[in-house]
Amino acid sequence: MSMIGEYLRVTAAELDQAIHDPDWALDFVQEVQDAEEESETAPAGTRHFSTYKAWDMLRFLLARAEFPVNVIHGEEPFAEDWGYGPPRYLRPERVRLAAKALRATAYTQLINGVDPAELTSAEVYPLGWTEPGALEWGRQWYDGLTQFFEAAAGMDDAVLVWLD
Repeated sequence: MSMIGEYLRVTAAELDQAIHDPDWALDFVQEVQDAEEESETAPAGTRHFSTYKAWDMLRFLLARAEFPVNVIHGEEPFAEDWGYGPPRYLRPERVRLAAKALRATAYTQLINGVDPAELTSAEVYPLGWTEPGALEWGRQWYDGLTQFFEAAAGMDDAVLVWLD
């Protein structure tokens, strides 16, 4: 079983409905995931995005950089458990701050000076940080996350965040 970082862009009205009816939110998430499942659309053009198994690596790197928004776990819980803990959300103003900070923080900056042994020592999921190029593995997910958040910020959307 894998732990996957998941994101869904939602309008203000959809966020309000999700907060008041988490069962509706879970059904809505599934609808969007099903609709976009076969899509080859770039992260900026989708409502659903996944950081795959790179979520914990990105969490580690962003925490190390003292990132101002918790884009990996979200900030405000609104339901019980969607797989590995409660889903959370980021309000539009936090999404805008996250998008700005993501764009200002190049992936090269995040991995600068990081020894892969630090990730192993911290038991960052998934293990295997001794492989050559292990730190580069997260670049595509970080770039996608940046594009996704920029698109969400541009539409004044909120973002639902969960581990599945």
